[in-house]
Parts: sequence; C-alpha cells; structure tokens
Amino acid sequence: MNTTTFENKSVANYQQKGEGIPIIFIHGFCQDSSAWDPFINLFPDRNIVRIDLPGFGASEQIENYSIARFADVVKHVLDDLNISECIFIGHSMGGYVGLEFAKKYSAYLKGLCLFHSHPYADNDEKKIGRKKSIDFIKKNGHIYYIKQLVPALFAPRFGNNNHLELAKIVFNASKYKADNIIAGLEVMMSRENNTAVFKDAKYPFLFIIGKEDMVVPDYLHDTALANISSIHVLKGIGHMGMLEAPKKCARIIKAFVDSQPFLS
Repeated sequence: MNTTTFENKSVANYQQKGEGIPIIFIHGFCQDSSAWDPFINLFPDRNIVRIDLPGFGASEQIENYSIARFADVVKHVLDDLNISECIFIGHSMGGYVGLEFAKKYSAYLKGLCLFHSHPYADNDEKKIGRKKSIDFIKKNGHIYYIKQLVPALFAPRFGNNNHLELAKIVFNASKYKADNIIAGLEVMMSRENNTAVFKDAKYPFLFIIGKEDMVVPDYLHDTALANISSIHVLKGIGHMGMLEAPKKCARIIKAFVDSQPFLS
C-alpha cells in the first residue's frame, strides 16, 4: 500500500506494476479498493492503480467533501505516481468521480469506463430516498443500513447462491464510520448532471450495464452522445459485474484498453 498526503489527509493507493497504459480502478459507495481484489487477479500483467476514496478503506476523510473533490484526490494520487495518462474504470459512485475527473482533467484520459454507473444527477425521488437513508442511519446505526443495501446490489440469482460473498461485503462496509457513509450519501445527492461530458469527450467510453441492475437508471439513449463508445449490456447481471461475471467483464475491459483508438 502507498500513502499519498492530500491536504494533510492520507490517501491509500495500491499500485501493480505491469505492461501498458495505467488502468485506474475506482470503487463504489460503501466500498474501498479491496472490492477489486478478486477481479484484479484477471489482470496479472497490467499496470494498475487502485485508490481508497476519502472516508473509505484506509483513506482519511477530507474537508469540503464532494464528488468533484474526489476527482481532485485521484488526480493528486496520479501526479504522485508520475502518471500523466490513464484508462479510468469507475464503478457506481466511482463512475461519478470519473465524470468529474473528465470535466477537470481530461488531458489525463485515454478512455473512461462507466462500470454500472451513469451521468445523471439525483432526481427528487432519489434525493428523498437518500435523505431517508441518512435518517435511518442516524436512528438505527449504519450496520442495519448496510445489511439492507448490499443484497439489492446483486441480481437475485447471484445473491441467493452467494450468501458468503454478500456477508463479506457487509462485514467490510460495517467497519466504516457512520459519519463517512452519511457524507457519501450527501455528496451523491448533491452531484451535477454530467451528460455533457459525453459530447465533449475526445476519448472513447466504455459502458458496462447490468440488465438486472436496480441501482442505475436506463440511460442507453444517452450513450449515443459519446463520439466513440463500446456498450455492453449483460443479461442476468445486477450492479456488481466484477463479482457476478468477472471473466466476462475483464475480457470487455481488456478489449477496450487494447483497442485501436489508444494507439493514436
């Protein structure tokens, strides 16, 4: 584990030295870089960086918490590692960070993957749901919230057959501070609509979409806004493709990274 200091707060990151352009994996809400552990084994020879976002894993909370500030943290880590170009893989909330990173630091990007993620801001219904979750955590504690959250991330068939896997995720997320989880809900609730990033981008996009994902809204029509894109809708998969269909998702990402546009 490497530790980078961002505004006097430690940011944990993990670098696997290998071949090719660096691939940056950013985790989702209520997770940390360990969410990628089994999946990374499918990329043994690649140059990979994983980051614990502030408030999760081994990274400390930062001031003025926001998705845009998360993007600043990622950029700071890349600079610390002397990385000036990369492929950005953002899962769920990590995809929101990727879109903010694209707005602020597009020169670093050779490709951006929204891995079970989307460009929209929260609508009123979603904001109400997040506020209810915050109230629930304050009243009942974050562990009960996590136990409700995790099963909904998976397609029913996978969840019913992989109780141990779900229990591991619940156990890991239970170690986070309740205040950090609440802060994560708040920053997602306040993020902007970033569909304009698709139109402005000069790099290719990869969209990995779970057909049974109950978290991500249908945005297939807006993927057409990207000038160059590769779109994959996975049948029988929910919100956690790196666990539900790891080999298939790894093949998709490798093909994207190795595709012709990156060679120009």
